[in-house]
Amino acid sequence: MAAIDDRKAPTATRPTTGADVLVESLARHGVDVVFAYPGGASMPMHQALTRYRDRIRTILPRHEQGGVFAAEGYARASGKPGVVMATSGPGALNLVTGLADAKMDSIPLVAITGQVPTHVIGTDAFQETPTVEVCRAITKHAYLVQDARDVARVVKEAFYLATTGRPGPVLIDMPKDVQNTIVANPDYDVAMDLPGYRLPAPPSAEKLREVLEALRASERPIIYCGGGVLASDAGEALREFAAKTGIPVAMTVHGLGAIPSDHYLSLGMLGMHGTVYANMAVNHADLLLALGVRFDDRVTGKLTEFAKHGRIVHVDIDASEINKNKFAHIPIHTDVGSFLRELTPLVSTGDYRAWHKQVDAWRASDPMVYDQRDDAIMPQYVLDEFSRLTEGEFIMSTGVGQHQMWAAQWTKFKRLRTWITSGGLGSMGYGLPAAMGAQAAFPDALVVDIDGDGSFLMNIQELATVFCENLPVKMIVLNNQHLGMVVQWEDRFHQGNRAHTYLGPIDHPEAVGKGDGDLPDVTYPDFVAIARGFGVASRQVRKKSEVVDALREMIAHKGPYVLDVLVPYQEHVLPMIPAGGTVRDIIKS
Repeated sequence: MAAIDDRKAPTATRPTTGADVLVESLARHGVDVVFAYPGGASMPMHQALTRYRDRIRTILPRHEQGGVFAAEGYARASGKPGVVMATSGPGALNLVTGLADAKMDSIPLVAITGQVPTHVIGTDAFQETPTVEVCRAITKHAYLVQDARDVARVVKEAFYLATTGRPGPVLIDMPKDVQNTIVANPDYDVAMDLPGYRLPAPPSAEKLREVLEALRASERPIIYCGGGVLASDAGEALREFAAKTGIPVAMTVHGLGAIPSDHYLSLGMLGMHGTVYANMAVNHADLLLALGVRFDDRVTGKLTEFAKHGRIVHVDIDASEINKNKFAHIPIHTDVGSFLRELTPLVSTGDYRAWHKQVDAWRASDPMVYDQRDDAIMPQYVLDEFSRLTEGEFIMSTGVGQHQMWAAQWTKFKRLRTWITSGGLGSMGYGLPAAMGAQAAFPDALVVDIDGDGSFLMNIQELATVFCENLPVKMIVLNNQHLGMVVQWEDRFHQGNRAHTYLGPIDHPEAVGKGDGDLPDVTYPDFVAIARGFGVASRQVRKKSEVVDALREMIAHKGPYVLDVLVPYQEHVLPMIPAGGTVRDIIKS
């Protein structure tokens, strides 16, 4: 009699282990993609995943950090929780940056790590680290599973915690012996045990009346919205509310897309690199409707001066954010989507003609512009042309640095979940793997990573993943051979003294430009050669006249593509409010 092939055998024909219960639980929670890198302590879970090939796609990243950033990108694009898996010790520790990133940016994530067997925990066994203890402060909750009969309940709770309230990452640490333990008649409909976890109620009638009264008394209201609008899927509700009331909208970096970039009421991004008119409007507003935001220092600058002329309505699902940085005159602890859906039917259009006229004057006096040079490729030009060619039909991720802020400033967004970036933590190396995750969620979408050469290098190994997994991610590297944002701060605040921000070989004459606008004869590393080494199509562009043709070629290409665009390192992201400054300190040139 032929032996049964465990890879194809249904669960019912073989003993059910803790690893089987885990994977079956994932499937029952609608998981269709897992980013997983195997190791000794996670092998049973990977073996179980092979028996679910028809239900769950397992994508092998080339580094665990790539895997967790990909899970974040998947979650941001799809609205579903991302799932990442790694082995114990170094594998689990390589998830730490991504977990902290997801915690800061409120991204629903379930991270599953292998762990050494329970009887050797605490003995410094091979590849042992106290993963739960390491990750406790950077996750919404963390589990060390000690009984295989608890696996189904723990998974159920993990997904509930990750996706409700303020979303965030949840860790499940699975000892190897728990994975291998036989579970007789597993119960997948087990009750959760979360006695201290409560979700906020809808906004009360009293709070809604307070907001309505504040709106009636206001002559210069502003909506200041952020990631909470995305987390609560409140994009349409926000657009309806803004259109009905006529209140202008300023967005944080995570709020971009909440209202279309070309909408009359859109003021674009506010804060350190926000539009002058968004910052001026917030500074002069007599009512600030803060929706799903945390008054981050990159938005507020000097806290005592931020929005000091008006009353503040702060709506947030996380009570700890209310009054944390800025006093709220009307604090409302609730879901932003629920708040907007309750409030919108009660509001009417305000007479804000004078306010709109003032905002229009600010727009006219300080529009978003950049130097229209022909002797060099301006990074803003690349993003402007990409937006024009795609007409907003794309999903964009970024790394962290100047390219990130240029993308936020110059890309035209139509809706939420088309913009994926590392905001709170500012994790370099985020762009490529996040795009990889978004592409896995939407295989037929145009997904582009806008990156800098420094950030791109940090997870460049994921080129192997996009090629081998047939993920047609497009990558635009705005290559200035420097750590651009640090160079900008060196120029502005350190008299241009270069402190290890040039990324090329300093003793190679061909790799150094000869003056402003000059490009090096040779770029290091050679991204075109590297991409082709991974099987990925690529092209380098040095002339402005080549940009549009190169973008068209990249967009039309059926597989992954790296477009290496050489830009001058002297270009700065403007406008800019220095850290801790106010709108009065804004740098425009």
